[in-house]
Amino acid sequence: MLIWLAVVPTVAMGAQVAVTAERLLTQADHLRGDLAASKRIGEPLFRLMVELQAERKMTAARWAGVPVRDGDLRDRRAATDKAVAEFRRLSADSDAAPESGQAAEHVQDVKTRLEQLGAFRSRADARSGVAAQTMAYYDGVIDGITGLYQGAFSHAEDAGLLQESRPVVAMLSASEMLARQDTILTLAGPSRELTPTAFGEFLNDAGAHQHLYDTWVIPYLPPAARQTYEGITTSDAWKTKLRVETAVIAQHKITDSGMKLPAEVNDWSTAYPVFSAQLTELGNQRSRDLLAHADQKAAELEGDVYWLVGGSAGALLLVVAVVVVTTRSVLRRLRRLHERTVAIAEETLPDVVARLHRGQPVDDGALPAVRGDQDEVGQISDAFARVVAVSVDGHRQLAAERHGFGMFASGIASRTGNLVSRQLSLTEDIQDTFGHDEALLAELMRSDQLTVGMRRQIENLLILSGGEVPDPHTEPMRVADLLREAAAEVEDFRRIERHALDEASVEPSVISQISHLLAELLDNATRFSPPRSKVVIRAELVADGLSVEIEDRGPRVGESGYEEMNRRLHSAPPYAELAENAHRLGLFVVGHLAEQLGATVTLRRSVYGGTSAVVVLPGELLARTATPAASVTPPSRASASAAPEPGPEPAPTPAPAPVRRAVPEPVAHRAPADRPASAPALAQRTPALRSATGDGGGRPALPERVPQTHMTSQLRAPRAPEPEPGPGPDTPEEVADAWADYEEGTQKVEAELRQEQDQR
Repeated sequence: MLIWLAVVPTVAMGAQVAVTAERLLTQADHLRGDLAASKRIGEPLFRLMVELQAERKMTAARWAGVPVRDGDLRDRRAATDKAVAEFRRLSADSDAAPESGQAAEHVQDVKTRLEQLGAFRSRADARSGVAAQTMAYYDGVIDGITGLYQGAFSHAEDAGLLQESRPVVAMLSASEMLARQDTILTLAGPSRELTPTAFGEFLNDAGAHQHLYDTWVIPYLPPAARQTYEGITTSDAWKTKLRVETAVIAQHKITDSGMKLPAEVNDWSTAYPVFSAQLTELGNQRSRDLLAHADQKAAELEGDVYWLVGGSAGALLLVVAVVVVTTRSVLRRLRRLHERTVAIAEETLPDVVARLHRGQPVDDGALPAVRGDQDEVGQISDAFARVVAVSVDGHRQLAAERHGFGMFASGIASRTGNLVSRQLSLTEDIQDTFGHDEALLAELMRSDQLTVGMRRQIENLLILSGGEVPDPHTEPMRVADLLREAAAEVEDFRRIERHALDEASVEPSVISQISHLLAELLDNATRFSPPRSKVVIRAELVADGLSVEIEDRGPRVGESGYEEMNRRLHSAPPYAELAENAHRLGLFVVGHLAEQLGATVTLRRSVYGGTSAVVVLPGELLARTATPAASVTPPSRASASAAPEPGPEPAPTPAPAPVRRAVPEPVAHRAPADRPASAPALAQRTPALRSATGDGGGRPALPERVPQTHMTSQLRAPRAPEPEPGPGPDTPEEVADAWADYEEGTQKVEAELRQEQDQR
């Protein structure tokens, strides 16, 4: 738009200059044409008029009886014929040039009259007819020439030149009036007698001559020409003219044959050539001045055109330069403003918002500042700076509210986690006290598993609110034990198959985080796969660290579904998205833990049609060497799924007692405190189940179970004394076998309990 605003006025100005220059050039060309036409036609016309006037006077003298030699008359007529031939040639050349209708009409009229010149000459020689008719013929031809002469100066488009041409044409007509007076007096002859018609024409010509000078000549003469005219009118010849005219008017006598003129008319022939020549010279001088002025005016018009074009071109160049500089300056500032706005909107502002959300300080110098500029671009920049400031203030307030809410949620999670930890401790105490009751033990194991799941959900809340789950481990843990601990966090842990393909250990500071991450993925896999299907977790060393793959037999998921789930894994969600996906917070927790660990988690379709989750842990999280203690007594997160710590192998082999680590209290920040707890052993006896009513009446008593008849073979043997906590000589294979026996006994107890419930 700025470019169009600059181009349109410039083009309009250039078009106006072009139109004005064309108009001036056209006017100059017309003036040059009129000037050329005046020079080409004016002089021959004037010469033809003078020759016709002289021939008319000589014809009148011969008609009046004045002796005129035939040779003089032939010479006069030859001069007239020469002027006529020149006029005919010029008129033929002018036919090709565009003429006005009036000028063409005058030319044709003069040519028609000149064709009758020979006939009237014959009449004059034979004196046939009346002299007045012959004189009228000459008067008509000269009137046509005067009209042509007047038309040659009437096309000037300049008002000054048109006004200057009027006295020139008037002087030409006035000179014709004087020539007619001279012809009439010559026609009077020696007898000095005129017909009444000729006498009246003399008086009319005298009055017309004076009127033309008083009205159309003297008022328009310049001072020098007016002074020349005054010199002519004060000369003796002019005084003689006035005296003769006065005598003719006042002293004429009426006779039977006409009008008898006084004797003073004889002085006319002496004075007329003098003042007539002076007036003709004055007229010619005015004609030459008029042509010179026309030429000068045409040159001035052309000069004006050149100055107009040159000045306008310079002005246009200046305007264009100013417009280009201004437009480029404005566009450059707008471009900088656009680039700065885009950079702030796409880089600075997101970085500031991200820093605010992370609770980090923000440098206000990186944000645009209000400078108070007065121009429009500066005002827009200041307005944008105010918008950014308001936006940053809003995000700062939101970040503060989010941080406060996170601390609030972390506090709630910590308090609830304390309660859950106490619940787990209470469950341990009950197991220690009533472990001989198999039914109660099974229910306690189920309650313990649910409590562990509740604790994991509370830890999820703690993680999402910005807190950290403390890790009580002080020694590296083998990958096989880590997979076992993660599986123990899942309610359906019996469906999980573990495969540790490589001997490796992880650093103690990240054991809880990795275990929690894998537990969330395992829980998700068991929930969304068929109840009787297996979930396989395998771990092996790869080039980038440790790869853990979890594969289920769940339903098919489309590509868009995997893209959406992977997006949640790889980006920190806002609270709004967490609220919309409250039932699927596990993915966000996994993504948050993966970001803290520097790991990558990718969900994809498995070869069995289910979902495969691939976790790649960086090599920095792996321990350089594995300690034997870590492989003997791995701490467990759940009592129901914890690996038992076998004591010295007695005969017969006792059931391995599960080793439970103390459950850490979830807090907002990592705390290294770890409260160890004694490892309770399973009860050696199981009491019989009693009536649910407890009063023994009204309902038949439930069947009582015989002690130790439903226990596994290992539990029937006498209970061996529990060894002191510490490293044992058992190998990992022996520990795994003990764990399998423990799971077998638990499953058998649960099956019997379900059977008894069905019988009720």
